[in-house]
Amino acid sequence: MTRSISFVLRACALALFTANAAVAASMGGPLRIADMGSFFVGGRIIDTQYPGSFPAGRVPNGKIAVDQMYVSYVIPEHAKKTPIVLVPGGGLTGAEYETTPDGREGWATYFARKGYPVYVVDTPGRGRAGFDATSIVEAKEKKDAGVLPSGLFTATGEFAWTNFRFGPQFGTPFPDTQFPVAAIDAFAAQGVPNSEATLTGGGPKTAPIALAALLDRIGPSIVLVHSLSGPYADALVGLRPKRVRAVVNIEGAQYIVPTDAQIAAYKGIPDLELFGDHLDAQAITGAVRMRGRQAVVDKINQQPGGKARLVTLPSVGIHGNSHMMMQDRNNLVVADYILKWLAVQAK
Repeated sequence: MTRSISFVLRACALALFTANAAVAASMGGPLRIADMGSFFVGGRIIDTQYPGSFPAGRVPNGKIAVDQMYVSYVIPEHAKKTPIVLVPGGGLTGAEYETTPDGREGWATYFARKGYPVYVVDTPGRGRAGFDATSIVEAKEKKDAGVLPSGLFTATGEFAWTNFRFGPQFGTPFPDTQFPVAAIDAFAAQGVPNSEATLTGGGPKTAPIALAALLDRIGPSIVLVHSLSGPYADALVGLRPKRVRAVVNIEGAQYIVPTDAQIAAYKGIPDLELFGDHLDAQAITGAVRMRGRQAVVDKINQQPGGKARLVTLPSVGIHGNSHMMMQDRNNLVVADYILKWLAVQAK
């Protein structure tokens, strides 16, 4: 019996060692953490007459929370003073920064490993922030599809493949693509509906306000946005210019042109607009979007104290990157480029 117990203990120890080794290999070594957790910021309480039903019957009318933002954080030991806030792109949650589809280290832990407090958000209406189902329930009870919100969609694999520039057509990668296309199903599992469409004003209205509330709570921060959340940075700078230490805009969308006041608010705020490879592909994330953001950079730099710069990764010797550069096989090379820029521009 003693030998059996000893064998079991050795087996458990070996399994634990193997698991820890796998995690350490995935994460690039141990990460010493001073604090970690999660919380919600922003939001408001509303009354709803359409709460829906559950197996025991209809839920009574009452109060619900909407427009809140979910925040998870990791604060390393001996952390730098300025945090980094990571904001996901369209159809995604903060998970896009936590790991890659093929299980490698994501930017969230890598930036923490480099000493930054890291805050990863699910913007209002998305992922763990939840959404407002009122209009959906109302449409069902009234049998009126006209009540349903517009702009509610889920990105398909075919849409993502070409528009995220994994390759020229679905199933065919670019020869030099850095995206781990063999793990495309794992990437698809990260996708969520753009359910912020259920909120009044959608993401452009609710997310910048929630991000401002976060910076009010944690202090001046570096804000990194991606794709559909790109315009959130412009709005946030307009709302809290003294609380934004720097902006890193990863292939930001240009569906909202920043106002003159927002452009002026960038005074003294370093802004890095980063684009990947294959921008000439037929994709909404390509050359047209880059030209739109270049126009914003030019306007910022025409103002006194403008410190904006647009960089394509191939121009600095980094090739093959997709729209999802935080998950590409060379994602940490891209992260190091950002970190070097921050070390100079956001002291």
